[in-house]
Amino acid sequence: MTDKWLTVITAWTTYLEAAGTSPNTIRTRREHMQRFARTARAASPGAVTGDALVRWFAKQNWASETRRSHRNTHRAFWAWALEAGHCDVNPAEALPTVKAVEGIPRPIPEHLYREALREAPERVRLILRLAAEVGLRRAEIAQVHERDLVRDLQGVSLIVHGKGNRSRLIPLPPRLGVEVEAACSARGYLLPGEYRGHLSPRYVGKLAARALPRPWTLHTLRHRFATRAYSLDRDVFTVQQLLGHASPATTRRYVALDTSRLRATVEKIAA
Repeated sequence: MTDKWLTVITAWTTYLEAAGTSPNTIRTRREHMQRFARTARAASPGAVTGDALVRWFAKQNWASETRRSHRNTHRAFWAWALEAGHCDVNPAEALPTVKAVEGIPRPIPEHLYREALREAPERVRLILRLAAEVGLRRAEIAQVHERDLVRDLQGVSLIVHGKGNRSRLIPLPPRLGVEVEAACSARGYLLPGEYRGHLSPRYVGKLAARALPRPWTLHTLRHRFATRAYSLDRDVFTVQQLLGHASPATTRRYVALDTSRLRATVEKIAA
């Protein structure tokens, strides 16, 4: 990556900080642009054309959601770069729209989750439970701090710092609330870093992945929570609020519906 790219990307991240963008989003956006700067063979942002950007995107072997995320980054970066005078045209205008793919919910099987809980050390067990029992993302788990715990007559709740700087208040199950409260009271952060602050979201995800059998991940624990929460009263808006989604359409992609009737139908036909 050239010095020119480094200077411009640094200026953009400063702009994002000034706009109040969350640190996790800034980190993701910076990594996206650094990857492009290292591999696109353009000496500076001003040398990038729309055709070159489209060709670069075409060479990337990404899942649909990853492609959408990178496109969002480039749309934001190049709009800013044009306004700030770092380029004469906005090459991201040439990028095609990336359609959202309706993924299939993949809640972890219950017996595998229970086995992982039994084998996991204390802090990893809390990571797994916060994802599986209250639906937290890895970045949200990483940020849990003593100051975010709210105790009232009904028990312990947690102020969750979600995507887009959106916070939500989530009640914790009694036993989980007590354990999180005890861990935080000793260390401030539930998952303190080695030197300061908290563990990175990426490392939290790695800790969970090591404790779970392949191909199950921390995200499939969120699917477990969404599926079980929806099965209680079929209220997608309650589940949406608990998961911190901006749209109920996103929440529906997390909920695995009961397929027993479908199975019964095809078995009768096959009989």
